[in-house]
Amino acid sequence: MAVNDKKVKEVVKEHYSELARREKPSSCCDTSPPSCCEQQDPFTPSEKEKYAKAIGYTEEELAELPQDAVDSAFGCGNPVALAEIREDDVVLDIGSGAGIDVILAAKKVGPKGKVIGMDMLQEMIDRAKENVAQAGADNVEFRLGEAEAMPAGDNSVDLIISNCVINLAPDKGKVFKEAFRVCRDGGRLMVSDIVILDMPQALRQDINSWASCIGGAIPEEEYLGAIRYAGFSDVQVVARSDLTGKQLKKMLGCSLDNLDAEVRKQVEEELDRNDPVLSSIKVKGLARKGCC
Repeated sequence: MAVNDKKVKEVVKEHYSELARREKPSSCCDTSPPSCCEQQDPFTPSEKEKYAKAIGYTEEELAELPQDAVDSAFGCGNPVALAEIREDDVVLDIGSGAGIDVILAAKKVGPKGKVIGMDMLQEMIDRAKENVAQAGADNVEFRLGEAEAMPAGDNSVDLIISNCVINLAPDKGKVFKEAFRVCRDGGRLMVSDIVILDMPQALRQDINSWASCIGGAIPEEEYLGAIRYAGFSDVQVVARSDLTGKQLKKMLGCSLDNLDAEVRKQVEEELDRNDPVLSSIKVKGLARKGCC
């Protein structure tokens, strides 16, 4: 399906701006209006902590984080845990959100290292700054910008991380080319993201599903191919977690009300019988730039 890039970005920005303004945000997979979310009551601290643990954060990590950073975890994994961050690294987090991965990375790079949180929304950066200040991380800076045009210089970053963000971008190839540009020779990439396996076409064509990490998701081989084409080598999936149609239907909840009644019925029937429909993959790559 051809998409209007401008419209996609408008929908995504509106959704995440709303999440940034909420006192207790929900996950990226929720496109419900606040009234719907209140009926579902998904925002209890125990449920948010359970979600964070389910996507890879340890109890020890969560205990060291500001509660708002945990409550505002929109990701689908814990890229910091798999990234092999080194002391003194310069780390760039694409789509840093409320700052959970920025804070964890800041602890690993040490006082001489630096973590750059990049987000397309000033509201989210403001929220992240509060969490970073509460965590006492003084080796962090934030930059406003989009993944397709990263506000970072050529060959300036040792490691790029991202957590369930690149699937939101209409042009993923451009995102990975930018990632390769800003990486130093020998720089690394570690991203956690969503790829599709057997997704109902009607759900993928719903513009609102872009903000819920579905509409913009692409097949795994296409995703890995975009990373390789950008210049990264040694591209590998190091971990994965599949999601059944029934699980996704439960996560989407009343946000399915966005669909026409007949279309919704068809989508729900497909989700009930499709297994799996999505996969959260953790991918690493290496930026080799040196000549012989």
